[in-house]
Amino acid sequence: MSVADEIKAPVRNADRFFIGGEWVTPSSDAKIDVIDSATERVYFRVAEAQQADISRAVAAARQAFDTGPWPTLTHAQRAEYLRRIAAGLRERAADLGEIWPRESGVLHVVAQPFAYGAARTFEYYASLADTFAWEEPARPTAGGEFGLIIREPVGVVGAIIPWNAPIGLIANKVAPALIAGCTVVLKSSPEAPGEGYLVAAAAEAAGLPPGVLNVVTADREVSELLVRDPRVDKITFTGSTAAGRRIASICGERIARCTLELGGKSAAVILDDMDLATAAQAIASAECFLSGQVCSSLTRIVVPRHRHDALVEALAGTFSQVRVGDPFDPQTQMGPLVASRQRDRVEGYIAKGIADGATLATGGGRPKDLDRGYYVEPTVFANVDNSSVIAQEEIFGPVLSVVPAADETDAIRVANDTIYGLNASVFTHDVDRARAVARQLRSGTVGHNAFRTDFGIAFGGFKQSGIGREGGIEGLHPFLEVKTVILEGRPAGYEDVAL
Repeated sequence: MSVADEIKAPVRNADRFFIGGEWVTPSSDAKIDVIDSATERVYFRVAEAQQADISRAVAAARQAFDTGPWPTLTHAQRAEYLRRIAAGLRERAADLGEIWPRESGVLHVVAQPFAYGAARTFEYYASLADTFAWEEPARPTAGGEFGLIIREPVGVVGAIIPWNAPIGLIANKVAPALIAGCTVVLKSSPEAPGEGYLVAAAAEAAGLPPGVLNVVTADREVSELLVRDPRVDKITFTGSTAAGRRIASICGERIARCTLELGGKSAAVILDDMDLATAAQAIASAECFLSGQVCSSLTRIVVPRHRHDALVEALAGTFSQVRVGDPFDPQTQMGPLVASRQRDRVEGYIAKGIADGATLATGGGRPKDLDRGYYVEPTVFANVDNSSVIAQEEIFGPVLSVVPAADETDAIRVANDTIYGLNASVFTHDVDRARAVARQLRSGTVGHNAFRTDFGIAFGGFKQSGIGREGGIEGLHPFLEVKTVILEGRPAGYEDVAL
């Protein structure tokens, strides 16, 4: 299907919000235009939440938590709802395949399978109903005969989702919150609200009790009201470090819980034994995903100085051959950026890199054969000073900076010389050497010979790349409060348990 065709978005009830288990009329006529990133045309319009709508959604979530059945259901009962939501997401996989490429520029061939991945996330957290230690015995140390550690839901959760990979991030926030017993206000981004509507439709079809999941779309100013609302117990946010600082400060004022998955400037450390053609292919291919609009992208390539020129040649040769274009064309390897302002941002960083003296090895402009859409050429800079702007600030586009280092020790120093610590990778044919270097990198994830992240284990960052983890068992803990109970005797079911 060509992006030039007239398309109708598979989004239902776009003029409403999903609040209290119903599709409700907004408080105003305000609308958000969702722009097709490949055609620059309006793809669809959604209702834009105002203060009254946010308040209504929070009230519904608060009521569902305080007086509704959700927190008092067994974990097994909640798990059944999660499995039904998973089934609903699978049924809507084709819709996601249509929506996400037009919102954010991801390739169609990549988009549709993400619905199945989101479904598996809901099923994974459902499986924890029977295996996670929601309650476990503990030996009292200050009086009493029998202790219990009980893990209970944190309460009402405000989940704020970015535009780059909404469906996966929604799943990794909403699924653990729901199995824990929390209720949720899901706030979608103005650029990519379609996935929130798909999840709301799946929740409605699953018969989720009213108010357990509420879905709205709002811009930053109104979204801040969700963060400030004292009825919201926890904020889980994915987005820029700048926005994360703001959210953390607001949560700190009222001692609200928060999980922050923020920016990155992740290093690929190329050791002296690595085949450069293999490394260049792995790095360039990974950077094509979502046109480099990925917080954990490996965008700082740290290499021994004596191998710098050869790696730049290999990277430039590989990256310059990437086919940029229509995300629905099976031959396309990289699509557009999300919006005009994002393209302006990336082009501004490219200009800054040139002005600061880095060597432009390939790219740096817009594809000459594409006169419409938010496209940028795959770009490689060589001889980049690690203290420069393009080496220190998150660009969020297909721009690679190759930084020379004196030796392995210096490469580790350079990799760690950043305010971020989200992701990294070590390129070497020696697995023990990879492990040794990985232990020295201040990063939430370290891969080997590839771009790697794994929400099935845990994902999150050191330093200003965030607070907390998402995915796996680690991603469940932030939605729980730990309660200590000390009893004068043994309760039923623990008569024979040894402490």
